Amino acid sequence: MTERPPQRMPNRQLAALIAEAGFSNAGLARRVDQLGLEHGLDLRYDKTSVTRWLRGQQPRGTTPALIAEVFTRRLGRRLSAQDLGLDACAPVYAGLEFASSPEEAVDIVSGLWRKDSGSHTELRKIAFTPAGLVVPSRDWLIGRADERVARGPNPAPSTEGARVPAQTRGAPAQRQRPAERAPGSRVTTGDIAALRSVGELFRTIDHAYGGGHARQALVRYLEHETEPMLRGTYGETTGRRLFAAAADLTRLAGWTSYDIAAHGLAQRYYVQALRLAQAAGDRAYGAYVLVTMSRQAVYLGHGREAVQLARVAQQGVGSGAAPVVQALLHAVEARGHAVLGEVRACSASLARAERALESARPGDDVPYWVRYFDEAELADELAHCHRDLQQYRAAAQHAERSLQLRAAAYARSRLFCRVVLASARLGLGELEQACQLGAEAAQQASEMRSVRALEYVRDFERRLEPYRDASAVRAYREKVAAL
Repeated sequence: MTERPPQRMPNRQLAALIAEAGFSNAGLARRVDQLGLEHGLDLRYDKTSVTRWLRGQQPRGTTPALIAEVFTRRLGRRLSAQDLGLDACAPVYAGLEFASSPEEAVDIVSGLWRKDSGSHTELRKIAFTPAGLVVPSRDWLIGRADERVARGPNPAPSTEGARVPAQTRGAPAQRQRPAERAPGSRVTTGDIAALRSVGELFRTIDHAYGGGHARQALVRYLEHETEPMLRGTYGETTGRRLFAAAADLTRLAGWTSYDIAAHGLAQRYYVQALRLAQAAGDRAYGAYVLVTMSRQAVYLGHGREAVQLARVAQQGVGSGAAPVVQALLHAVEARGHAVLGEVRACSASLARAERALESARPGDDVPYWVRYFDEAELADELAHCHRDLQQYRAAAQHAERSLQLRAAAYARSRLFCRVVLASARLGLGELEQACQLGAEAAQQASEMRSVRALEYVRDFERRLEPYRDASAVRAYREKVAAL
């Protein structure tokens, strides 16, 4: 006798929440479809779909997380797929939420760290979603500052000058997390200084060798060291500084993910870094995170989104930002215009960037994260813009200037600029010089763990294709093949 398929049980949890939210079946389906569109998904659910869910059918893919987010927005409290009686799904949507509170932000970002440090390889395959940029940037721009971030039973207003207790010698080692902080431990000035030092270390490695060299170590540090601090005890002053340091490390984790072409994962790190910066009360750093998001959009060819992100950053900091910050924001907007082929808008943004940088003074108090933006960096931005606009002579001039001024420690940036110069020389018909520059860049890329570096070289090779029979191109391909 053939066995009958198991009977589906009605989903009473979902029914109760629909009643609480005051949704009709059609209304819930419409909201899920709208949220899907925000993230580039064409779902097309209707009231019949909701009826099936209520009868016990499980929606597939990312839909359970989207449904949970619809109810979260409506009811004002965080709900998971399990709270709705639905199966958890692959973490495709998770991480794009802009948390409503610092506590929720810690929950979301720590979940992202844990998944990334484990064996969740699907995280690194998640696609970049242009529509997923809209809500976080909007919420950051119009959101109010968090009134309180202090944590603990009786958090002190500050822990300035506090010392970290000495580690007990001879204690048995933990298998999972050696020297793990005890739950609720008080966060000290030394803890935050350590976070900052770790950030500088990983930044240096990234600049010189590519994001793939130490990315996984950074993510594990975030999970094993930064999360326990965020769940520790701290007052307002220390708490703001802690969230600022966590935002910086999280943005860096996104940057290194971007460098290895894990674009959807990088996007999620950026969104969470943006929320942590808000908890820190650091508006300028939030703008820097948006600049980073804009750079990724440029790289992926989403010029319109890149321009919008740069403009949101400009609105967010206003005209009172330091001149070098203003220069950075205008230069990044120019890159978006260049991708779109908008010559006049690009030129106007570049002119604003040049004027802002000229007005900067050596003694200006500028944030640590923008100190890299100098004449060499602006020349690099100019070179990229002119290359994208096919203004090859100007591109070559600015690229050469950037390479003359840029410190050797910025090896990957120098590689990118060398490829831009090679492309400009090619555009000017200087084939042999272009191939020589391209071969030098290919050699450097082979010594890095950077997908972006390889992609820059591949882009140059695509530009070489019309000249594939020339002797200089054949010699170039032989050199590259030998790497």
